[in-house]
Amino acid sequence: MVKELFKGIYSIDNRICTRNLVNGNKVYNEMLITIDGIEYRSWNPYRSKLSAAVINGLKHFGIKEGDDVLYLGASTGTTASHVSDVVGENGHVYCVEFSERSMQNLLEVCEKRKNMLPVLADAREPEKYLGMVGKVDALYQDVSAREQADIFIANSAALKKGGYAYFVIKSQSIDISKAPNEVYKEVLGKLKDGFEVLEQMSLEPFDSAHLFVVLRKK
Repeated sequence: MVKELFKGIYSIDNRICTRNLVNGNKVYNEMLITIDGIEYRSWNPYRSKLSAAVINGLKHFGIKEGDDVLYLGASTGTTASHVSDVVGENGHVYCVEFSERSMQNLLEVCEKRKNMLPVLADAREPEKYLGMVGKVDALYQDVSAREQADIFIANSAALKKGGYAYFVIKSQSIDISKAPNEVYKEVLGKLKDGFEVLEQMSLEPFDSAHLFVVLRKK
């Protein structure tokens, strides 16, 4: 039985799934499930923090078909490919990745998914790519850097007013000497002027010392 949790995100036999944009294609050896002629891709919460958030009770998912998404820290494209499924052929996922090694794998994914656009760049230097990206409907950040809040704020220049933002705060990358909750409080304090915090949650048991935050640009 297929149950739609959000537009473009489904639960099938207790598995989180997205409808496959490229039938027959796998990105990271995920399971393909066909029901009534429609192919879905299972979404592994141990490989994707967004999937983990959905399983942990995410209430706000503002990415929809036709949206443009700026994705910071796309890595090899696991989560970005599921976002690609959600936005569909009329949307775009701008995949910013700094590692050339990860980019090699990401390029292979993007070759098959024409709505995924690879950007080899440092998210700390958004001035080098935001002109190409333009305004986006949603921002997703999953980067390991000490200055995560500054990166988020700088890149949010591309986010439309009222747009949704998804921020994975990695406390150990910011300050390993502080308790995670202290780090989260400091980061969220930097965002309060420009964003409304809609939701925040732990990603346990899938990831530790991470806070998944959903925001909306004021």
